[in-house]
Amino acid sequence: MEGKVLAVCYSQDKGERKTDIREGYFKKEHGLVDDAHSGPWHRQVSLLGIDSINKMRARGVDVNPGDLAENLTVEGIELYSLPVGTRLKAGENVLLEVTQIGKECHKGCAIRTQVGDCVMPREGIFARVLEEGWIRAGDKIEVLRDV
Repeated sequence: MEGKVLAVCYSQDKGERKTDIREGYFKKEHGLVDDAHSGPWHRQVSLLGIDSINKMRARGVDVNPGDLAENLTVEGIELYSLPVGTRLKAGENVLLEVTQIGKECHKGCAIRTQVGDCVMPREGIFARVLEEGWIRAGDKIEVLRDV
């Protein structure tokens, strides 16, 4: 299964909308360099499909890539249907391993407060970086079958 990276997003603080920076360096066992969510834990990188963002838009909510705090916005892959342990290859040979599907929403989350709802807890996924490199908007992202 193959898709495309539409946005690479960053924020300095947790629980806020991220800004599309178009490209970023994803460091092994760390995540997107300088992003608030990076570090030595299981949720180094967050991913959300454009279809999930479009669900919010269909409800009349004005959201864009990064507004739901995801690092990577992708199209062509139903991310939330991937099992934990799935490996994804993106950009300049970056290898990601899915560690979590969905999350518990923060009660005081700025996104939920600003937007009124959030699909990230239901449809966002999280991964750790196994092999590092650059990921840029427009890059291919693929699900590796032989994990």
